[in-house]
Amino acid sequence: MIRFARNHLLFGRVLAAPLALAMLLPIGAAAQSDGFNFPDDINFLQQPDPNLRRATARVNGNIITGTDVDHRVALIVASNEAQIPPEQMQSLRLQVLRSLIDETLQVQEAVAQEMEVTAEEVNESYASYALEQFNRTPEQMDEFLTSIGASPRTMKRQIQGQLAWERLLRRNVTPFINVSAEEVNELLAQMQASRGQFEYRIGEIYLSANPNTRDQVRANAQQIVNLLRQGGSFVAAAQTYSEASSKVTGGDLGWLQLERLQNPTMEGAVREMVPGQLVGPLEIPGGFSIIYLIDKRQIGMSDPRDAVLSLKQVSIEFAPGTTETEAQLRAEQFASAVEQFQGCGDADARAAAIGATVQQNDQMSARDLPEALQTLLLRMNVGEATPPFGDLQNGVRVLLLCGRDDPPAQAQAPQFDQLMNSLEQERINRRAQSYLRDLRRDAVIDYD
Repeated sequence: MIRFARNHLLFGRVLAAPLALAMLLPIGAAAQSDGFNFPDDINFLQQPDPNLRRATARVNGNIITGTDVDHRVALIVASNEAQIPPEQMQSLRLQVLRSLIDETLQVQEAVAQEMEVTAEEVNESYASYALEQFNRTPEQMDEFLTSIGASPRTMKRQIQGQLAWERLLRRNVTPFINVSAEEVNELLAQMQASRGQFEYRIGEIYLSANPNTRDQVRANAQQIVNLLRQGGSFVAAAQTYSEASSKVTGGDLGWLQLERLQNPTMEGAVREMVPGQLVGPLEIPGGFSIIYLIDKRQIGMSDPRDAVLSLKQVSIEFAPGTTETEAQLRAEQFASAVEQFQGCGDADARAAAIGATVQQNDQMSARDLPEALQTLLLRMNVGEATPPFGDLQNGVRVLLLCGRDDPPAQAQAPQFDQLMNSLEQERINRRAQSYLRDLRRDAVIDYD
């Protein structure tokens, strides 16, 4: 058993584990590095095994098992369209273990401060998530998670950690964040002067590194980039690997001008990118960043993608055990039936007749849709339907355009309250990152 306390378990950071734990420092002159005295020649008490990774941990007395890691890995794998190569799987498991450690620390901190998240609260959030994201009941969600090798427990554990962390931030961080009216007014003036200039919505995965871990972290970052370029989910990767507080939003930094990045390397890279492009790993002070440009727009200028759409989604699902041939036939029948729809008015009745379900959203921004759907819907007339899309696992669906409110010719400037909230959130994120770093440092963790 190896025990260590106040160790920096940075989420997403890859270390050669034995280096920090079994290093013999011979007497003599030593190189200075980050305040540590390292000899020129490293002699190990034991030979490090780079393939040795312990799958279980005890965090301040709470156990994380190998099964916990297996189930969370299965959940991540299922959220990625591309298969994770075997050579990357060990790295993923290591990242997942660190994520589970973070969640455990957050839950423990909430309990210690008498802010415990109850099982009832977790179950309510689980039910809402299952319905809103998957259109499933909790029981159906249980079956789905089990079918992909995960479990309801691992999803609920993640929800518990998120709720606990949000609760802690609301009490211990948010009340102490202050943004003055002068700051907001100054920013408003800057934005008015910047009218017509571009701002960017950026996704980031940040991995910290120091001179001793630089090469390993760079290699790990490159593996993440390779996974994403094979079709992996950026949001899932950010939630799993990133050390930045923005990981809770899937790495989304929101809309900002490049100057606010305060990093010339990132600014130069983003300026040359187009929406949907991935760049990295970029070496920046303190580590590496992987950058995904979600979107780009001109400040104060109208954009067709700001249109608000009224949509109906008509969908069918395939029962477990359905073959591809059977699904293909059912999808063709569905497509033929949709062609007979006469706008949105009779969609509900016609959908019910073919065993399809209907969902409606009257406030969907075109910008929030996948790019392929944006382009298609903005060229459609009211009452028209998209071609069917989907797969065997998620079913087949179409979108009916029921209405469209185009943006004004001149976009509205951000409001005072919106800017204040944005600045507050930036500062909360920075303080949250420091808070979690303190929890990691104070943890007593056993690896078996």
